[in-house]
Amino acid sequence: MRKPAYAHARWGLLEVDEKGRTVRSKNAGEFFIPGSAAKLFSVSATWRTIGGGHRFTTPVLAVGHRHRSALDGHLVLVGQGDLSLGGRTGPGGTMEYTDVDHTYANDVPGATLTPQNPLAGIDELARQVRRSGITEVDGDVVVDSRLFTSSPNLDPAPTPLIVNDNVVDLLTTPTSAGRPARLDWRPHVAPYRVDSQVRTVPAGGTTDLSVTASPDGTRITLTGTIAEGAKPVLRVSPVHDPDAFGRTALIEALGRAGVTVHAPATGPNPSGLLRRARTGTERVAAYVSPPYTEYAKVILKVSHNLGANLGICLMAVHTGSHRCDDGFRPLTAFLRKAGVDPRQLQLLDGRGGNPVDRVTPAAFPRLLRFWERTPEAALFRRALPILGVDGSLAGSCTRAATCPAHGKVFAKPGTVAGFDAVNNRLAVGGDTLAGYFDTGHGRRHTFFIGVNGASAPDIEGLLGILDDLNHIAALLQQQAAMPGHWHGHRARHGGASRARLQD
Repeated sequence: MRKPAYAHARWGLLEVDEKGRTVRSKNAGEFFIPGSAAKLFSVSATWRTIGGGHRFTTPVLAVGHRHRSALDGHLVLVGQGDLSLGGRTGPGGTMEYTDVDHTYANDVPGATLTPQNPLAGIDELARQVRRSGITEVDGDVVVDSRLFTSSPNLDPAPTPLIVNDNVVDLLTTPTSAGRPARLDWRPHVAPYRVDSQVRTVPAGGTTDLSVTASPDGTRITLTGTIAEGAKPVLRVSPVHDPDAFGRTALIEALGRAGVTVHAPATGPNPSGLLRRARTGTERVAAYVSPPYTEYAKVILKVSHNLGANLGICLMAVHTGSHRCDDGFRPLTAFLRKAGVDPRQLQLLDGRGGNPVDRVTPAAFPRLLRFWERTPEAALFRRALPILGVDGSLAGSCTRAATCPAHGKVFAKPGTVAGFDAVNNRLAVGGDTLAGYFDTGHGRRHTFFIGVNGASAPDIEGLLGILDDLNHIAALLQQQAAMPGHWHGHRARHGGASRARLQD
């Protein structure tokens, strides 16, 4: 905490034992920039408001009249706020993730893809439509996205229908020096097209890829170089019109399932059709998601920004509103129920990325201790990144032999940083870490560690700050678990590997 990087910084620290007694405290009543540690509050509120067992049911409605196997009318895909729509669901019904999520691919090294088909839910809906007896649609396909209206304060903006996190994945693999690199992209949905101009350079050369897109996002270009023998590099490009994208994806899936739609597959979503009164509405397909607890796990493990913001909208819908901004009312109600003073938080989004967002260290242990009094305590704790094991804490304290805190710290990190043009350095608005650590015999302490106003020369220096927070958490855990071995364990932990920047 006394390194040169923190010469002008302010630290916050709070450790509370299993009986609610303060063990350590520094600036615990002052506001700190929380970064993605704020997701602890938005995800907790969403979990407790809509219920951990809540499943999203996304239906397809047939509107019109059937003549044998032909539908004289339209198919309506009704967005229900399902973050994944089957795109992350594994064979056991769990939501899959990688330690560096694909949504961070343009900013964080090492992002990878889960193996699941991002169109799995769309394909299943199309197969159900065919099994309902419909083989021909004489009208159109339309996405109903009236579930909620997002807010400009929520960035990235949630949408009622989300396919592949509203991005297109672009995976570049090197070939041999001097030849074009290989491109794999997904999901393949018209009219999106990708042009790769990436060259393979000799081994040891520079790997540097850039992504550009047309104003409507449908023409994507990859440029740059990738070194021979390097690992594949992932980039993403945003989907600018999720409703049109989802509509086209469903029409194409219907074709694969044997259902002909007599309407152009591409083009804007014909939402005006939803205002026309039609008779004969019938549900012909529905995709049912895993429970919300699985979504919470993904959001917390990989710091999923879109999913955290989506929770604000889901809480608004739960209270009967279509305005996402109304989701802050149930969030405030939850805070009071959890014993957290709402005046100790300032939030204008769910992800912890708005300039308004501030939280006091004292608010975190109150929230975390609330969970310990619930039947879902263990489920919530295991949904957090685990030091040295998974999620955004996987890259630090990786071996128990050299880091006794391995697997014993459950916490959510957060980072807010940007370029300082005056000093040609990175200005670190905030780095935080909040959660639990095991102290043995079934006991757990809650904690917050945060630094605001630090500075780093480059990305490596920023990663060093993150590792310092993980190191402090590990030292606190070791001291609480084995006070008599404090100095020896501190020396043993000194070689912990560097943390990954996730959010």
